[in-house]
Amino acid sequence: MFFDPLYLIMVMPALLLSIYAQIKVKSTYSKFSRMPTFRGVTGAQAAREILRASGVSGVEIELTRGFLSDHYDPRTRVLRLSESVYAGSSIASVGVAAHEAGHALQHAQGYMPLKLRSALVPISSLGSNLAWPLLIIGFIFMSQSLILAGILFFSLAVLFQIVTLPVEFNASSRALVALPATGILSESEVKGARRVLSAAALTYVAAATAALLQLLYFLLRAGLLNREE
Repeated sequence: MFFDPLYLIMVMPALLLSIYAQIKVKSTYSKFSRMPTFRGVTGAQAAREILRASGVSGVEIELTRGFLSDHYDPRTRVLRLSESVYAGSSIASVGVAAHEAGHALQHAQGYMPLKLRSALVPISSLGSNLAWPLLIIGFIFMSQSLILAGILFFSLAVLFQIVTLPVEFNASSRALVALPATGILSESEVKGARRVLSAAALTYVAAATAALLQLLYFLLRAGLLNREE
């Protein structure tokens, strides 16, 4: 199935979108990382201010390594910011930090999609690890039961990707409201932060699109979408 032209036809658009999204987020982040904020607030300071202004306490902010490896861990209530974001005082740094603070706000306020995504993490991880071996073996030996099991597990990973979209969009929306409300960024600076977060959001859209198209391909090859009545 790895050389199936249908697979390339169906999945290639999503792969191209993924490549474009990666290029877009890197170029946009690079551009606005060279634009300092008027107040000179760092990413870590911005995250703390947003949490404080929202009445959220008990969230630790830590430094982590890696390019744009920023994330919020709801299990430990730790917000981890990459080096350039943590200490950076650019529009890009503050925008990314505010986005991650948005996840902390979601957690504190019991945002349901975030709860669902957190619950899906172990299931999605299991699905990702089991799906491909089952599908490969199933298609090699033409075992319908293995193929169906693989599709089921892959569907769990796809569901995680879909649930991730509203979580990420909402975190960005919260960030873009909080930044001017707290005075961290001016209205003109918020426009730059919006471009950074919009570029980052495109990577999640690309990932979800690729996952959905792959699932559709497996369903077609398994004969589940083209059966005769």
